[in-house]
Amino acid sequence: MLLALCARIEADRPADLPALHALTRAATEEFNDLETAFDEAGGMIETVGREAMAEEFRFVAEAYGFTDADVEELIAPREG
Repeated sequence: MLLALCARIEADRPADLPALHALTRAATEEFNDLETAFDEAGGMIETVGREAMAEEFRFVAEAYGFTDADVEELIAPREG
């Protein structure tokens, strides 16, 4: 998911934070779907795992020059 997010950022070249948020929120929805699959299989993504993913989203944003991105905005639709 993170590699796909990077590919979308490189392809779309978001000009500002709202454009980046559109991409990261779509990736967050994919993460939510993954969590649903874990739940259906009797597993779960623990809080530590969710927080680690949030930090990875922050890392990706910073790597592409969005150093002022707020991680909670990047992952706004996150469940759990």
